[in-house]
Amino acid sequence: MPQSFLPGEPDEPPNAPPGVPPQIPPQAPPQATPPGFPSGFSPGIPPGFPPGGGPAPVGPRRHPSTSEATRLLCAGAYLDDAYRDAVIDELYVHEERFAAPSLGFDAARVLAHALRARRVELGWSLGVIALWIIALPLTRGLILFLIVPFVVAGLARWIRGRSAAAPLFRVVPAFLLRWYGRLMLLQSVLLLLFLALSDQEAVWEGLDGAADTLAFVGFGVGAVAGLGGVGPVEAWLTLAVPCLVAWAVATQQGQFARALTEELSRDRFPDLASDPAERAEGVRFRRLRDRVRVEQGEPLVMYGAEDPFCGAGEPYEPWSLSVELRPREDLGGPASPLDNSAVMRHVVPLVEALREPSPHGAPHLRAAVRDRLRELEIDEVVFLPVDGLPARTAAPYGPEGFERHRSGSVEEGGEARRHFLRIRVGGWGEEVVTTVFVRVHTQGGMLMLEVAPHVLRPVKPLYRYADRIAHRYRHNHRFGRAVWALGRTPRSGGQAFVTAGRSLGHLWRLLTGGHARALPEGPRISVRELGSDDRASLFQEMDHSRYLKSVQDRIANGVLCALREAGYETGEFEQRIVHVAEGATFIENTRGNVTVGDHNTVTNRTFTTTSTGGNRG
Repeated sequence: MPQSFLPGEPDEPPNAPPGVPPQIPPQAPPQATPPGFPSGFSPGIPPGFPPGGGPAPVGPRRHPSTSEATRLLCAGAYLDDAYRDAVIDELYVHEERFAAPSLGFDAARVLAHALRARRVELGWSLGVIALWIIALPLTRGLILFLIVPFVVAGLARWIRGRSAAAPLFRVVPAFLLRWYGRLMLLQSVLLLLFLALSDQEAVWEGLDGAADTLAFVGFGVGAVAGLGGVGPVEAWLTLAVPCLVAWAVATQQGQFARALTEELSRDRFPDLASDPAERAEGVRFRRLRDRVRVEQGEPLVMYGAEDPFCGAGEPYEPWSLSVELRPREDLGGPASPLDNSAVMRHVVPLVEALREPSPHGAPHLRAAVRDRLRELEIDEVVFLPVDGLPARTAAPYGPEGFERHRSGSVEEGGEARRHFLRIRVGGWGEEVVTTVFVRVHTQGGMLMLEVAPHVLRPVKPLYRYADRIAHRYRHNHRFGRAVWALGRTPRSGGQAFVTAGRSLGHLWRLLTGGHARALPEGPRISVRELGSDDRASLFQEMDHSRYLKSVQDRIANGVLCALREAGYETGEFEQRIVHVAEGATFIENTRGNVTVGDHNTVTNRTFTTTSTGGNRG
């Protein structure tokens, strides 16, 4: 169980280093909130809506930069090189792209650890490459006896691929090549030992015989013979090179394991100010880190047309409906005007009441309730397209800019600029995040309600097992670590060249891409979504479902109360969202009708459906 669930754990947000860009004022004092995060982190009533109830006060929350999801994503930067490169490419190379909203985690801290992991890996990769290159003249070409089998083994891994269930046409040739490389390596080691310990003339007779049986080894023998022969010194140097490479591989892995068990441990990770990755030098890194910290927590969301909800996760059955606003006949007069703000003033208090624990008979029992709905967050967000901005720094962030766009978009019902009420519940250390976007609009005597639920599932299993992987490596005995390092020595050279190539590619794009002065773009990927698994445990899926059902039920009740209070007919709305005794809900959406519950009967103008099981259809 993550430490964030243990009773009595301190949840006060830690101090943070300074670094807010001068053109954007900090939203809170540094001792309360790290730079770039908006103030008022505890959930509250969104601006523009008056208080509508008296829910129980919510205690201080763990800051996103110290959440369990942030810690595991930082660990993923050390364990997954593909993820690390994607984070650097999105947040560091492409300076023109806005950062996606970070719900419950800190993308800037993930970037800091991704850059740190790449620096460490690149340094050791260059060292491994240098070892192999220097070994070629020192051993007078004898190192080819080891390089060729290593290349064959690497080719076998490439043919098989990384899939756990590779097809047979890949498995068979990879199996044959792998064993061919192993036999070749065994013969090479025996020949090198024979050369190091025996008479030189007898050795060359044996090598000439080996050249007739193994073509690849024969190529290495011919190359050595062309250099005039070698002696025991070169043979011993050749045997020592893999040991030195294995030492480099083990040392790099030890650095990664130490980072996972120390800097990223549950005890030390909440101390943001002492994180060595945050103290990294570099003007570009500090500038982009501060920019990301501002953008990821702003209620003003700059989006790209391809994926406006980037960062919120996967859509989870979004739905919408429209009803005619008909005044009730029994009123004897016209109904009251009903606008978007009036509807939201009924929705917000009902959703906020989900934080209130049910009566438990005793105050201490009520206070002990740990349901994540108590930490439910409600705020207003405005989505703005990036098209038309001259630069990324020209985004209208800050309280004044947000209020201007919020007040202009609430009743606007526009296409590009859109106002939403965002309701978020973060559970399992912010690994399970449920977000519901709600939009209400009245036009032409119609009320339109749009609800877009999104789900962020837990991080990938490899990241969740980071603590176990690092602990097992650091507490393994020396022989076990030596065997592990020697087993990865054959692939170390290829991986070193790949790492150097990726770093060179990032540097080349930085120098030639012109990203610093390019027109701004919306986020292409989300660091959180990129590190998410495609599945969740049954407990986590049950929590998702419970959060969504609770929130959507309160949204529907709020709209219903707004219609009744304003004096409009509610029959059509009740027909479209029907609550029966067993808790079923009927929602008309763009993909058809959805019923949730047992033994339900749903009737509309065109057909009648009887549900005898808990089905969606």
